[in-house]
Amino acid sequence: MTGINQRGRYGRYIHLILTAIDFIIINAVFFITANLNPEFVAVKERTVWLLANIAYMPVAYTLRSTHKLRSIQMENVVANSVKAVVGHALIYVSALYFLGFDNIPWQVFVVFYGLLSVTLPLWWTVSRLLIKQYRRKGRNFSRAVIVGTNATAQRLMQELSSDNGFGYKFMGYFDDTKHPDVSKEMYRGPISKLDDYVREYQIDEIFCTLPGENAEALSQTLAVADSNVAQYYYVPPISRYINRNFEMYAIGSMPVMSVRHNPLKSMRNRVLKRGFDILFSSMALLAFPIVLIPVAIAIKMSSPGPVFFKQKRTGYKGKEFNCYKFRTMRVNAQADSLQATEHDPRKTRVGDFMRRTNIDELPQFINVFLGNMSVVGPRPHMLKHTEEYSKLIDKYMVRHLIKPGITGWAQVNGLRGQTEQLWQMEGRVEHDVWYIEHWSFLLDLKIIVRTIINAVHGEENAF
Repeated sequence: MTGINQRGRYGRYIHLILTAIDFIIINAVFFITANLNPEFVAVKERTVWLLANIAYMPVAYTLRSTHKLRSIQMENVVANSVKAVVGHALIYVSALYFLGFDNIPWQVFVVFYGLLSVTLPLWWTVSRLLIKQYRRKGRNFSRAVIVGTNATAQRLMQELSSDNGFGYKFMGYFDDTKHPDVSKEMYRGPISKLDDYVREYQIDEIFCTLPGENAEALSQTLAVADSNVAQYYYVPPISRYINRNFEMYAIGSMPVMSVRHNPLKSMRNRVLKRGFDILFSSMALLAFPIVLIPVAIAIKMSSPGPVFFKQKRTGYKGKEFNCYKFRTMRVNAQADSLQATEHDPRKTRVGDFMRRTNIDELPQFINVFLGNMSVVGPRPHMLKHTEEYSKLIDKYMVRHLIKPGITGWAQVNGLRGQTEQLWQMEGRVEHDVWYIEHWSFLLDLKIIVRTIINAVHGEENAF
């Protein structure tokens, strides 16, 4: 045991500490609100203050699992913190009026929840970032093993190891038959050795990826988890292209997983996304002349030809549309068939700079305003690419279930630039499908922020 990093004695109390600070913030906001409204005595009464704390207890209990999640996605953190504020408001305001405190001016609630809606999400965001940094230093980790060596097990291992901020220390695989793609160094032996290993190395979490038909092995691994007080998770073998959320139901005692619908099938979500697109593109187009004039002069001086480049791309539900960009290349006959490369001789010096800084994409806000594109979504491809890759890649056309975007989940994860190998396009498609099935407004905001950060720092594959 001496060779294994210490997890820290107080890691188990992290979620309790986070919840305690939630209460501190609520109390601080309460007294700030009271001091900003000195003429209102009732707000300062002990019962009203006590109710402010009691109202958060069911919220904290309901959202307690969000403090314990190791796979931290910031858009989900912000969304859950907003739910906490809304939940507190519903309980607190209802309790006040039920107990007869119905003379509280609405301005008091505006101030209180205005401050709380800023401070609580900010605290949740900062605290999760601090936790990730803490875990990246090798503290508060969870030792995990995977039972099974199939494709699902290998993908799971990659996810567990993809971010040190998750705090997983992957200890190895157990399976009666080792898959050839699993290294000898990470294979710990048959399932019969699992119990001794879990006991010796104090394993915290066991992930089982064996097929459901292997009842004996499943019951054996579950028994090992129970006898060693380890968390047990069953991960059903699922194709890597079915990267979506599931909802668990039960028919009698039989668990059933239901695939959630595409979030953008909801009219409310479509209206929200389109409203944001119109607002964002309108602001961008109002400032557009400031960029257009110097860029147009630079393009005209760099080579003869038009300022704008117009190309047919595949859009929503496979429909063609004209995609606008600033021209970055000399006029050539291969513009609609040959993808740009890093040292492409067709690019001008000005064009190369615009590509690396993403300035060439700015005219696409016209497409967003017209409704052909969205600010965030799968990048639109040339018609030639759509024709080729739709025959080679499963789920390729799924990426056209929503409008294409100026930036997307694949792009902020480094999957942009030239696609020389088929796996590069497969990676983009996989990320695009994931985005479609996990869409949220906060995810869009996250992608926009990451796009801006990447543009400022420069991107290796932007050419």
